[in-house]
Amino acid sequence: MSFIESSVTAGVGTVTLNRPEKLNAFAGTMREELLAALRSCEGDDAVRVVIITGAGRAFCAGGDVEYMSALQKSGDSDSFRKLLDAGRDVVLQIASMEKPVIASINGVAAGAGCNLALACDYRIASDQAKLGETFVRIGLHPDWGGTWLLPRLVGRSRALELMMTGRMLGAAEAFAIGMVDRLVAASDLVAETETLARTIADGSPLAIHAIKRAVTASERNDLRAQLELEAEHQLRCFESDEAKQRIAAFTRK
Repeated sequence: MSFIESSVTAGVGTVTLNRPEKLNAFAGTMREELLAALRSCEGDDAVRVVIITGAGRAFCAGGDVEYMSALQKSGDSDSFRKLLDAGRDVVLQIASMEKPVIASINGVAAGAGCNLALACDYRIASDQAKLGETFVRIGLHPDWGGTWLLPRLVGRSRALELMMTGRMLGAAEAFAIGMVDRLVAASDLVAETETLARTIADGSPLAIHAIKRAVTASERNDLRAQLELEAEHQLRCFESDEAKQRIAAFTRK
């Protein structure tokens, strides 16, 4: 049975973690299936924006602790390493995708689930959501890029506090410190996420893809290099058929 569902509507690909009875905790081949779903969206020209969300009352509760306990008891570190590698691959896939990825956080996002949300390009959360770097509670270290992602969103000292205490944050606090980008009523989350995604999908794919690449590059470029990259992207867009059509339509108004 697959615990990952995918659909495409009006340029928006939605990937849903669908194990609600376990708060969408990762089990079995869920990580690999999530990676496959993201790669499918990347290769589908009908998809311009991707949404990741969870079924039921949680986004993702992280890893399946019972399964990890079984691996510990059998001394199976190799299988545990495969889980780590699969999580790494999901995060790298999101980072490398030209298409924007939105996390629609409908409930609990803990551990790996929290860092899956942080890996996305934008996070919109229900006012009922809770987020936490809960690894330390069970004696583990953050993975899924958490030690890289969280400090860039909330600062070094706050990231250390959250990771070292493992405390869960309510949606309002997560929004206030920058872990999520928009906070909406639980009843409005699906509609607000779809509106955002479709607004982005209506834009120029070439420009949107270039914007994501440029903002990512800004983390390592100095100002001069970034200005050169902007000029390169701008010229490519300027010469594109889509820009010609959009500019012509604008001037006719």
